[in-house]
Amino acid sequence: MNNNPPVEVDYLEAGSAGPAVILVPSSVAGARQWRHLMEDGFRVRAINLFGYGKTPAWPDGARQSLDGHARLVGAVLAPDAEEVHLVGHSFGGGAPEETRYHAGAPRPNPVYLLAQSGHTDAFAEAMALRDCVKKFGALGEWRIAAKRSADYWGGVGTWEVTPPDRRETFAQALKPNFFEWDAVTDESTRVEEWARMLPRATLVVADPNTVRPIRGVVPLLRQSCPAWVFAEVTGGHMAPLIHPCVIDPIVASFCDRPSRRLEE
Repeated sequence: MNNNPPVEVDYLEAGSAGPAVILVPSSVAGARQWRHLMEDGFRVRAINLFGYGKTPAWPDGARQSLDGHARLVGAVLAPDAEEVHLVGHSFGGGAPEETRYHAGAPRPNPVYLLAQSGHTDAFAEAMALRDCVKKFGALGEWRIAAKRSADYWGGVGTWEVTPPDRRETFAQALKPNFFEWDAVTDESTRVEEWARMLPRATLVVADPNTVRPIRGVVPLLRQSCPAWVFAEVTGGHMAPLIHPCVIDPIVASFCDRPSRRLEE
């Protein structure tokens, strides 16, 4: 089966002047994840990935790919935009589009790089979460998968302090993640290739105390992509959602910098 279904992307739009910015959310979150950043005066389009908002769900029986998500990004590019900034969080940081843009990628999540580089323990930790989502998602027991995911990315005890109505919302929103894991683990692009394909004007924001797989990925990017800009923050993996006041100014400042200075 074709793993690139027709692109029908739902997105939010704000602003009419300034740099063009495409905002890509993390798993479980939708376009409204970026509502605060959308108020910063850029010409913004925040997209809903497959299965979120009004963007159709990924079809059963097809393995999802990062290329499929890149096509979503490409579908919302304004035809008159000479330069585009692409901002992604977590899974959304792994959906590049081959076009001319700055790439601001808070917390990229290309965990498959861990397997390529021999970081087997960190990769196994990520795969344990994937296996949980796959197992209980296939059984329709989404609350079990949701609890594990919430406690993993948000910290132990996150699920317990989440109000019951929000637990149910989270469990339902997790369903597209069943397919998203395929897009991440099936990818084979080596980190050296990302260094060549993505612009020198690329920002990576990470918490040095975040979960183990992300702690393993960031040094790989630092080593292979020395021209990129790396920023450290606190707040964990979910900081763009729960601490936008910390993340958004970093991203906004980076996007506002003239490209000619960044590419020198």
